[in-house]
Amino acid sequence: MRYRKLGKTNIEISEITFGCWELGGGQWEKQSDEVNIEAIQKAFELGIHTFDTAEGYGKGHSEEVVRTALDGKRKDCIISTKVSPEHLKPEDVRASAEKSLKRLGTDYLDIYYIHWPNKEIQLEQTLSEFNKLKEEGLIRAIGVSNFSIDQLREAVKYAQIDVIQPEYSLLHRGIEKEIVPFCEEHSIGIMSYSSLGKGILTGVYHNGKAQIKDTDFRRQRRLFLPEHLEQEKPLIEALTGLAEAKNVTLGEIAISWLLHQRAMTSAIVGTQNIKHLTQNVKAVEVELTADEQQQLSDISTRVLQGIDG
Repeated sequence: MRYRKLGKTNIEISEITFGCWELGGGQWEKQSDEVNIEAIQKAFELGIHTFDTAEGYGKGHSEEVVRTALDGKRKDCIISTKVSPEHLKPEDVRASAEKSLKRLGTDYLDIYYIHWPNKEIQLEQTLSEFNKLKEEGLIRAIGVSNFSIDQLREAVKYAQIDVIQPEYSLLHRGIEKEIVPFCEEHSIGIMSYSSLGKGILTGVYHNGKAQIKDTDFRRQRRLFLPEHLEQEKPLIEALTGLAEAKNVTLGEIAISWLLHQRAMTSAIVGTQNIKHLTQNVKAVEVELTADEQQQLSDISTRVLQGIDG
C-alpha cells in the first residue's frame, strides 16, 4: 500500500480507502457482520488503514461494525464519518458527532464530513460548529461530500476544508472541469466514491458473469440501464485489453486510472468480498503510461457523451 498526505493536514491516507456503505445494509444486499468484520481486518492487514463510513449507513450500524473490526487498532487507523443533511443545524451536528464517536468507540474522528448539502440550513452555521468540534479536538479534519463548485467556494469562506468526497470514476467525471482545479489551488484533497461505478467497471455486468437482480437498487441507476450498458461496451473493451496485457483485473485498471488523476488522494472502494478486496489493493502497483491514461480518458469521454446525450 502507498499513502498520500491529505490536503493541508499532516494526516496520511492510504491510496485505497475501505468504503463501508455496504456494511450498513440498507440499499445493499448485506453479508453478515462477521463476514464484513473479517473483510475490514483483512484490509488492515493489506495496508489499508483508512476507513470511510457515515451515520446514514444502516442508521449507524456500519459505524458499529467498523468499531468491532478495528478494536485495538484505533491509533493505527484513519476513520472518517459523515453527518446527514437533516442534521446540519449546529446543535444537531454536535449531537450526531457525539453519537458517531460512541458507535465508533473513539474519542476523536480523523475526518468529519457534511454528507450532503442542505439548502434550508445556512452553511456558515453548520461549519461554525465543525470549527468548534475541531478546536475541541473531537475532529482532526473537515470534509464535504457531494458539493457543487459553488457550494465548495462558499464552504472555504467559513472553514478550512481539507477534503472533498465526490462521485468520481471513468463513468462519472463531472468534477474535472471546475472542482479539481479549485482543489489544486486550495490544497484540498479528493477522495472518490463509487470509484468502480458501483461495480460497472469490473466488467462483470458486460461479460455475463453477473446479472442485476430485480431487487437491486442499481437496476434503475443510469449506468445500469440496458441502453447505457450497451453504450459502455467500448470502455469495458479498452479496460479488458489493458487488464489482459498487464495480467490484472479490470477493476485494478479503473482504480489505477483514478489514482493517476490530478489532485487525487484516495479511491474509496467498498466490498464485502475478500477476493475482490485483495485485487483492489493491487491497483496501487499498476502503472499506466500517459498514453494509456489518455486512451481511457478519450474513450470514457465518448461513452459519457453518448450516455448523457
